[in-house]
Amino acid sequence: MPVKRTLLPANYFQYVVLVGVILYFGKALFIPLSFGLLISFILYPFCKWMESNRIPRMAAIIIGVSLATILLVGIIVLLFQQVMNFTDVWVPLKLKLTRSINSVSQYFSDTFHWTKAKQTEWVETTLKNSSIGLISFIRTTLYASGISFVMLFIIPIYATLILYYRKTLAEVLFSLFPEEKRKTVNEILQATVHQYFNFIKGMLIVYIIVGTLNSIGLLILGIPHAILFGFIASILTFIPYVGIMAASLLPITVSWLTYDSLWYPVGVIIVFAIVQYLEANVIYPIAVGNRLHVNALVILVVIITGGILWGASGMILFVPFVAILKLIADRTEGWDSLATLLDDEKK
Repeated sequence: MPVKRTLLPANYFQYVVLVGVILYFGKALFIPLSFGLLISFILYPFCKWMESNRIPRMAAIIIGVSLATILLVGIIVLLFQQVMNFTDVWVPLKLKLTRSINSVSQYFSDTFHWTKAKQTEWVETTLKNSSIGLISFIRTTLYASGISFVMLFIIPIYATLILYYRKTLAEVLFSLFPEEKRKTVNEILQATVHQYFNFIKGMLIVYIIVGTLNSIGLLILGIPHAILFGFIASILTFIPYVGIMAASLLPITVSWLTYDSLWYPVGVIIVFAIVQYLEANVIYPIAVGNRLHVNALVILVVIITGGILWGASGMILFVPFVAILKLIADRTEGWDSLATLLDDEKK
């Protein structure tokens, strides 16, 4: 009687480590390719609709990719407008900053009996010790910005080619499986497109909730143009960490110039910090997790894992990946335990 072979836990661990190593060292290839695949899945229904209306395939693809690119460029322009608006108020901000520094210096002199000479010496020593770390941070930031700039050109090309050769790619995928499995593979492929669409809907819900919470917090503080600042910050959360910091500069500056107190800028920082924490740990896992039919705990673990392997890009891309894994687990014999683990409700 033949013995049925099963994979031991050690084998599973080896495969997980191997996949992790491949993903980590191949991220320069896989990250833009994954974004291109994501965009192509999102644009596929739109391109297919245009093709059904007798628009040539390449023309339909170019229109779809161009619209997506315009949206991305619009977000980038919005970020630069934030920076330009900040420079417009730099002169009054500089004067107020100078007065605040002098007030703090006088406070330390009166309270702790620190002379201004000692304070200056301490500041110079601190800046000298942190200069090496600052240079390293700037170098890393410039390198990451350069990589991101290159990806902005590569990703639309990947998306265009995937959409154009989608039939060939699907035929190759089907040929890898036996005849009786091809119907299931086709169902998974079509369900994946639907899941990506749900992922985008979930992200829109996240932006609306975060923008509303930001606006409410700024309105409570009495910050001018609270709704505008709140939703700008919400949209810019698409760029993890950097986006929320850039979006907070203008309301912090306006609150500082409007009110003669440092508590209002501190209040803006607290509002954005609380909302950002809720977005990362509550709103995003629930809104996107429910749309992808994956439980919030798995979504949170996947976000952290994606951040470790691929940085900010992994935090965005690994969530749809786990949704595809659940689709496969639901339709594959012997994967019931994995499907139950990923599910967002009890069967």
